[in-house]
Amino acid sequence: MANDRVFNFSAGPSMLPLEVLQRAGAEITNYGGSGMSVMEMSHRSKIFLKIFDETQEKFRKLLGVPEGYKVLFLQGGGTMQFGMIPLNLIGKTGQADYAVTGHFANLAMKEAKKYGQVTIAASSEDRKHVYIPAQEQLKLNPDASYFYYCSNNTIEGTQWQYVPETGSVPLACDMSSDILSRPVDVSKFGLIFAGAQKNLAPAGLTIVIIREDLAGQELPITPAIMNYKSMIDKDSMYNTPPCWCIYMLGLMCDWLEQQGGAAGMEKINQKKAQMLYDVLDNAKLFTVSAEKGSRSHMNVTFRSASEEMDAKFVAESVKAGFTNLKGHRSVGGMRASIYNAMPTEGVEKLCDFIQKFDKEN
Repeated sequence: MANDRVFNFSAGPSMLPLEVLQRAGAEITNYGGSGMSVMEMSHRSKIFLKIFDETQEKFRKLLGVPEGYKVLFLQGGGTMQFGMIPLNLIGKTGQADYAVTGHFANLAMKEAKKYGQVTIAASSEDRKHVYIPAQEQLKLNPDASYFYYCSNNTIEGTQWQYVPETGSVPLACDMSSDILSRPVDVSKFGLIFAGAQKNLAPAGLTIVIIREDLAGQELPITPAIMNYKSMIDKDSMYNTPPCWCIYMLGLMCDWLEQQGGAAGMEKINQKKAQMLYDVLDNAKLFTVSAEKGSRSHMNVTFRSASEEMDAKFVAESVKAGFTNLKGHRSVGGMRASIYNAMPTEGVEKLCDFIQKFDKEN
């Protein structure tokens, strides 16, 4: 890591690999001999359409997106998808299943209730969302238009370690915080979406992977800008897309390919997470918030016995060259977000700091 950069454990927008930033910096004023930045060029120009097509191809390859699925580069973040999914999908039966395993899944469920009948198929609220319900705990509605869940809960530090089996009911999944951190069988899903600002690109880009047969069933009230079919027909360019972020995604795809793709990243991420959990489990001051078996490989949440000690830990961590280790305001404690771009070195140094703090306090 460069001497002038901190180890940024932000939950999002998160850090990007130094190599990617340096490449973007080298091209920022004159991309490919065009005499202009990607931020300045028309989204209809040949040079940008080449960036767009190549980025989409790289992404499809990395995630293993099969035929029969469309990849859309949209805007609005995950929050827009909370409304876009029911507007486009719930109309088939007027019903949907939701697994509420954290703050953002809860927000998505509340939004969906505006457009149809929502059944809570699973909830971890009884234990403050510190675990993921098992398959046998899911209460499935065979008449649901789709089953919605969030694969990784950034605030609570939990992650689904299995893909729910829902029969013929399509899966709609929020993978904003763990997309391309591990291999995924896309064919098991009807729709996957991800705000790119955690694992893939700067804030502003939202990726949607949708099975083609699910598009075109939108409710009559669906705005054109929120219609999957409209976006598919215009190849994500119903309006001006987030050009710079798409370009940055392409650079990230190149970097991920160099790391061994999703399978390579999974090995790296598992190693980083296990290292950190081992240190925390052996510390006298700290406890991990999430239960074993449900722990996230992306967001490690932990706390001490008091808010005062938590505050001291965060303050001293800043002096030690770390940033954004304070937990979400709704739960407190600490959170280390160790997404794809967090180097193993950063986790090793954080482990050393935790052990030192634990010993001295």
